[in-house]
Amino acid sequence: MKHRDFCSRKNSHDLNKSLQERVILDNDQVQFLQYRMKNLISGELQTLSSTQMPLSSGMRLEILNYVITMTLGGKNMTVIVDTGSDLTWVQCKPCSLCYNQLEPIFNPATSLSYQSITCNSTACRLLQETTGNQVACDFNPSACNYYVSYGDGSYTRGELATERLDIGNSHVDKFVFGCGRSNKGLFGSASGLMGLGKGNLSLISQTSELYGGVFSYCLPSTDEGKSGSLTLGGNTSVYRNTTPISYTRMFQNPQLSSFYMLNLTGIGVGGVHLYTSSVQQNGILIDSGTVITRLPPSIYRALKAEFVRQFSGFPSAPSFSILDTCFDLSSYKEVKIPTVKLQFEGNAELNVDANGVFYLVKYDASQACLAFASLAYEDEIAIIGNYQQKNSRIVYDTKLSQVGFAEEECSY
Repeated sequence: MKHRDFCSRKNSHDLNKSLQERVILDNDQVQFLQYRMKNLISGELQTLSSTQMPLSSGMRLEILNYVITMTLGGKNMTVIVDTGSDLTWVQCKPCSLCYNQLEPIFNPATSLSYQSITCNSTACRLLQETTGNQVACDFNPSACNYYVSYGDGSYTRGELATERLDIGNSHVDKFVFGCGRSNKGLFGSASGLMGLGKGNLSLISQTSELYGGVFSYCLPSTDEGKSGSLTLGGNTSVYRNTTPISYTRMFQNPQLSSFYMLNLTGIGVGGVHLYTSSVQQNGILIDSGTVITRLPPSIYRALKAEFVRQFSGFPSAPSFSILDTCFDLSSYKEVKIPTVKLQFEGNAELNVDANGVFYLVKYDASQACLAFASLAYEDEIAIIGNYQQKNSRIVYDTKLSQVGFAEEECSY
């Protein structure tokens, strides 16, 4: 799996500019997650089955997240993988407003297994109970019309339906998804989105009898061209290339039950431990749909100060968007980067890969920025972005309510 940020030095200036704009808009997604969460306010893995499939960079689709190809109603659909949302959806014909996508738009009329969901169904009610989602049944009770919006202004609107889903080496009959008739926003040319959240309509919940509510992924570094993987199920044999997995319990907050929340107890910078007491009250969200990790202002200031102290002697560079700690490393062949570790309750650690410490605004490293940012307010929910999750196996076990971390050189 390649991160969608992956570029060789021969990529065009226009593509680089487009990707940098995605980083800027990542802040809008974070603000929307804050809005949703405010409004909502160690054992063996057991599962029946497992399947592993490649995740790839969304760069060719001009998006900053990771994508996977699933088969819906017999048609291949490349969709964005998002642990911060629940509903899986694709663009559908007839389409009143659709963006350009790489693959043909899904046509329900050609599928014998497609079936609309009525307004009085359980699935329609469950969707409505999730904050940020809306359903409308006044004009057509025979169809559950939905509306889902995202933090950057993107949205999907259409009807809830069921269809056969083939993913990996298994399939799910009557999979509930959104058939998007009006879709707009920063989805690049992907066919839609796969929701891996904890809500009742997420892929993980709908396949819990098959995979035991367990999944994991490994995101590769952006500069090696390697592929990564998404695994559904907890068969430990798929983790044979990892270091031992350390687990931490999910932070329990009934008002944020559809999010993966953890208890961050500290941050290590080059062996120096920084305490994170201000995070422990609210927990920290781990999210594949956010790029850059966000920390409360006081913790970010401490991280920044310690990192700059250990990384002294290198020339500074202008800040970029939300990234305010930047260096000009273009004249250095080798640079020793201080290690960064995120530490959690239960002595679990996420070792941030060297490729996840700096974000290269310019590929010649003349503007290399510390890939962490500050939240606007101290009481906002902190978020671990996908940029800091690279070259790690992240295991989500919803049955045992725990998340595991292990180092892995991601490949499929």
